[in-house]
Amino acid sequence: MSYEDSPEELEEIKRRKLLEYQRQAQEAQRAEAQRAAEEARRQEILRKILTPEARARLSNLKLVKPELVEALEIQLIQLASTGSIRVPIDDDTLKEILARFSSSRKEFKVKFSFS
Repeated sequence: MSYEDSPEELEEIKRRKLLEYQRQAQEAQRAEAQRAAEEARRQEILRKILTPEARARLSNLKLVKPELVEALEIQLIQLASTGSIRVPIDDDTLKEILARFSSSRKEFKVKFSFS
């Protein structure tokens, strides 16, 4: 943009920018709605395959480790849909699954010591 732009050109630039911002906002809104719908579907399936105690355990764990719980929820749904696990999944079974799932996802921590 130069100082020689006419007022009409400046208005056109502003209009294009506004349209672009509106488009981006609509895309973000659509993506959020899609994510919310996916989460609602996942929670509905989990209500069907988990006992209330197991759901409560997952909810509590989600406060501390949301990424772990999200991956676990997906795996539980897959196990239930393929018939690889008996439904409904009770709290004791969930604890066993959590122990196996957590041990397969070990994280390594590095300590630095400066002498």
